[in-house]
Amino acid sequence: MTDAAPARCADLLAHGRVEAALVPVIEYHRIPEIAIVPDVCVGSRGRVRSVVVATRGMDLEDARTIALDTSSRTSVALVQILFREFFGREPELRRQAPDLDAMLAVADAALVIGDPAMTFPRARSLRIYDLATLWREHTGLGFVFAMWMARVDVPAETIGAVDFAGARAEGLDHLDEITAQYAAALNLPRAELYEYLTDNICFETNEEMRAGLDLFYQLAFKHRIISELRPLRMVTSGGA
Repeated sequence: MTDAAPARCADLLAHGRVEAALVPVIEYHRIPEIAIVPDVCVGSRGRVRSVVVATRGMDLEDARTIALDTSSRTSVALVQILFREFFGREPELRRQAPDLDAMLAVADAALVIGDPAMTFPRARSLRIYDLATLWREHTGLGFVFAMWMARVDVPAETIGAVDFAGARAEGLDHLDEITAQYAAALNLPRAELYEYLTDNICFETNEEMRAGLDLFYQLAFKHRIISELRPLRMVTSGGA
């Protein structure tokens, strides 16, 4: 078991070092022979707060260069889609470690995800664009950032024995303990973290979220971010 970031988990899954992992959804079309665990995800129906692009006061559409958090994959694809499909142009993308000041020193805008996106100081000169909010404004749909995926060469009984939905429910039943732990680590109010986990993040894929995922994949293929668009293969109760 590992608690690595989703991008790192995708690499572990691709090389067969883990049997299942929570990975960026864009990786489904990049890693052969994997299947998706249905109905369990990390996504947002509106404002997500932990996936943002910051600019030093300019409109996002005017950004010519964007520094990208190197730990991000689905979010990078989402930035590309937003610009190509909805803004009608292509910015220069530069990969960089998630240090906002350093990123904005070399680019007009910076994509930051995860804890750094929630904890950097909100200076008055910055304009913050929430990517899930932008996606909903342009599509009317929620957005799925990551899902559990499993290798299809793993024995069916191994994956079938994992209660992914039960693990999700257990986590949601212990939000008080979780927020108490991370409030101290991130120096954020517990109430803010509780709101984030209950209002900003959603952990299940209803019809709207699946429609958002389908559209994301279609646009990623349209704009050549992925090389193929294959049917979604789901893990069943008996395995992949």
